[in-house]
Amino acid sequence: MQDIAIYGAGGFGKEVACILNKINEKEPVWNLLGFFDDGVKEGTQISRFGKVLGNRATLNNWPDALSVVFAIGTPKILQLLTDKITNPNIDFPNIYHPDVFFADPESFAAGKGNLVTRGCSFSCDVSISNFNQFNSISALAHDVKVGSYNVFMPLTRISGEVSVGDANFFGIGAVVLQQLKIGNNTRIGAGSLVMTKTKDGCLYMGNPARKTEL
Repeated sequence: MQDIAIYGAGGFGKEVACILNKINEKEPVWNLLGFFDDGVKEGTQISRFGKVLGNRATLNNWPDALSVVFAIGTPKILQLLTDKITNPNIDFPNIYHPDVFFADPESFAAGKGNLVTRGCSFSCDVSISNFNQFNSISALAHDVKVGSYNVFMPLTRISGEVSVGDANFFGIGAVVLQQLKIGNNTRIGAGSLVMTKTKDGCLYMGNPARKTEL
């Protein structure tokens, strides 16, 4: 089994630990050593899953080969953390819940560090880059292209031929219609229906979704 740790010791971190356990039920792959977190004291026990091993500095000085999966639900923080982990002993595997559905695995492409939780689905000719998080029962249709550091909350629906850039946040139940472009650093509110191209760095809410002042 391969040693792995979870970066993020909150509730999402515990959910990721459950995913690793589900993977091991199918085939023993991961040996969870514990958690890293910059806001939780080293040695703190996280439910029944393990203890906090340290913070980012601890990880950057880790002496052995170690896989790390991120349980951080904010795109900007996710990007900041991944950029500051420089230890060559650390690798970032893609983690897929056993219940994830791939319509055509051969045409699916992924970078590194992606986390895909229970019940998500990917149609044909889908590509995702690095450090994206897909929460429960999210779906990407055909020919969707996704950049890096995006967070898709539960029940997000991305229609065919949509292009998604970097560091975007999609709230629970968000829907993006076909052939649209979502650029960078955009936030889509929960339950919102995106029907037109969005502007970078803005918040969109409603049905249809409209740009909202912060």
